[in-house]
Amino acid sequence: MTDIPVLTIDGPSGSGKGTVAQLMAKKLGWHYLDSGAIYRVLAQAAIKHNVDLADEEKLSDMAESLDLVFSLNGESLIVLLEGEDVSLLIRSEQAGNAASKVAALPLVRAALLNRQHDFRQLPGLVTDGRDMGTVVFPDAKHKVYLTASARVRAERRYKQLKEKGIESNISALEAEISERDDRDSQRDVAPLRPAIDAVELDSTSMGIEAVFEHVSTLCADV
Repeated sequence: MTDIPVLTIDGPSGSGKGTVAQLMAKKLGWHYLDSGAIYRVLAQAAIKHNVDLADEEKLSDMAESLDLVFSLNGESLIVLLEGEDVSLLIRSEQAGNAASKVAALPLVRAALLNRQHDFRQLPGLVTDGRDMGTVVFPDAKHKVYLTASARVRAERRYKQLKEKGIESNISALEAEISERDDRDSQRDVAPLRPAIDAVELDSTSMGIEAVFEHVSTLCADV
């Protein structure tokens, strides 16, 4: 399967990686994997079934049999957990923080690794996350690391939540984002960092269209 092309877009929460990855998947006609959603769904499943987010063994067992379905519907990613649409539920900051805790557990990451590899199918795969280029698909030909200041990412997140009718506070969001950055970058397993061969883009002063065009240029030979 290593001959199937992959574009990885890694970076912290709110950097715009998910939006750009979906745009690239549509442009290329490739499959799409939101790796962060897998951890969010697992965390939601744990909460749903009253499993402690620190219980590594139970969580890894749950990860191996997770009933999860992804589908792109226009500009929206539909996520089904055990047949239930949890697309909106897993995008809350609470779900994001829970996912960050779950993702730090080695047994959980190992259990989900093969499931992520299964998304690598012809004609190609675009995936976004935190360790797609460093751990999951280290042989990917095209790798991007997208970042932005914590304040800008908080403002973007606030706007997204507001559009979905979810009340939030920018200062609280910024604090949560910074806390998650620290936890993700300092964890022992698959810490958040750019791959050695990744192209790094700071989107603090860039709109999504500009980032999309830049990434499209990098993948012009696809």
